[in-house]
Amino acid sequence: MGNLTDLREGERGIVARVGGSAAMRGRLFDLGLTEGSTVACEHRKRRGDIAAYSVRGAVIALRYEDAAAIELERGGGR
Repeated sequence: MGNLTDLREGERGIVARVGGSAAMRGRLFDLGLTEGSTVACEHRKRRGDIAAYSVRGAVIALRYEDAAAIELERGGGR
């Protein structure tokens, strides 16, 4: 198990836990990042400070610090 920042482009994982501040957790839940949902890394900037992820049919961009608070179970392959 790792966190969302461990995914490379094309990899998928299953959300195990969403951490961070209560306000950020609420925003992430509203975007569909809930326990059990599948998330895939679509694009990562070279410096690694922001990445785009697809979840429940939407593509969202998250900063590294926010993505690091989302724990994953590996799954779904490439």
